[in-house]
Amino acid sequence: MARPPALKLAEVLQEIRMSPSAFYRLRARGQAPRMIKLPNGELRCRRADLDAWWQACERDTPEWR
Repeated sequence: MARPPALKLAEVLQEIRMSPSAFYRLRARGQAPRMIKLPNGELRCRRADLDAWWQACERDTPEWR
């Protein structure tokens, strides 16, 4: 069974309506969705990880703050 395709960074940014600089600030603080860094340096995000991040934001858990 094939893995579901991971979202490209541009797709994640479009969905969460965030600029790259704001995203990287969140990522530096450990508050961004879990990302996978590929050998070529590109970032990808699994759909499940992005959905979990959205749910954490909605709950306003300490992870988000």
